[in-house]
Amino acid sequence: MVFWLWVGLGVLLLPWVAVGLFLAALYLLLRWRYVPFLVRIFQEKPLFIIPRGQPTDDAEHVTLQSVDGLTLRGCYLKSQAEQRKGVILFGLEYGSDRWACRQYCKTLVDSGYDVFAYEPRNQGDSDKDPAYEPLQWVTDKDVSDMKTALKYLRNRPDADERGVGLFGISKGGSTGYLVAANEPGIRCIATDGAYATYTTVVPYMQRWIRIYSDRHLLQRVLPTWFYGLVGISGLNRVARLRGVNYPSVEKAVSRFNRPILMIHGEGDTYIRPEMAKALFDRAAEPKEFWLVPKAKHNQAITIAEEEYQRRIVEFFDKNLA
Repeated sequence: MVFWLWVGLGVLLLPWVAVGLFLAALYLLLRWRYVPFLVRIFQEKPLFIIPRGQPTDDAEHVTLQSVDGLTLRGCYLKSQAEQRKGVILFGLEYGSDRWACRQYCKTLVDSGYDVFAYEPRNQGDSDKDPAYEPLQWVTDKDVSDMKTALKYLRNRPDADERGVGLFGISKGGSTGYLVAANEPGIRCIATDGAYATYTTVVPYMQRWIRIYSDRHLLQRVLPTWFYGLVGISGLNRVARLRGVNYPSVEKAVSRFNRPILMIHGEGDTYIRPEMAKALFDRAAEPKEFWLVPKAKHNQAITIAEEEYQRRIVEFFDKNLA
C-alpha cells in the first residue's frame, strides 16, 4: 500500500520535476550565451551631460579621510538665515563635482539649511583609487565614502544633534538609500533620478534578449524572477572582475521607514519611469513620487525649476526643520 502511494506521488510530481529540470537547463544555457553580453553592457558608461559648478568664496572647503586613507574633498555651504533649520548631506550624481550642488541647493541654503557636498573617490578633486574604476552603479566603495561624509557632519562643532537630511541626485541618491537604511540619524531623504540594479537591469535584459534571440514565445512566458537569476549571475561576475560589491538598493529602500520624496523625469530614457516607480513601490510610508513631465534624466530642475525648489524646501521643512 505504501509503495503504491509513493508511486502515485511520483506520478503527480513528475511534471513539476520535468519543469524544474527544463528551467535549470535553460538557466545554464542563458548564463553561457547571454551573461557575457550583460557583463559588457553593464560596464558601458552613460552618454549624457554631467553638470559641474564653479567654486565660490562663501563656501567652507573641507578635506576628509576615507577609511582606507584617501583624501576626499567637500564644501560646506552655511546658511546666512537668522535661524538654521537643519543640515543636509548632498549626494552628487556620477561624474559631477562638489560645486554642482549649488544649482540644486541654493534655495535650501537661502531658506535656512546648511548643505554639505563631498566628492567620492575618483571624482572631482578627491584622490584616485588606482584599484577602482567607478561606473554609474553604486558600489561598496561609494557607500563607504558617503559614510565618511556623514561621520564628518556628526563630528563638526556645530553638528545638529537631531540628525540630518539627505538629498541625492541619480547615483548620489541611490547611494543615499543604502547609507540611510542603516543610519537612523538620517531623518528623511529626497532623491532625483535615483535607480537600483535589479529593477533596472531586469527590464533591460528583457529587451536585450529580443536582439540576440528570435524565440519570442519563450521570452514571453519566462517569469521576471528567472531573468533576475541570470542578471544576478552577471552582476556577480562584473563584481569579481572589478573587485567591488554591488549592494542592493531595493533592499535598502524596503528597510527605510522614514519620509521619502522621489523625483523622476517622465522623459527619462535611461532610467525609465516604470523602473523608478518599481523602486518607489518598495518603500514604506510616508513617501511621495513626483514625475516631472517631459524631463529627461536629471533634468527635472531645468524643466520645472520653480516648482522643483518649492517642493524640495517644503519636504525638508516638513520632515527636518
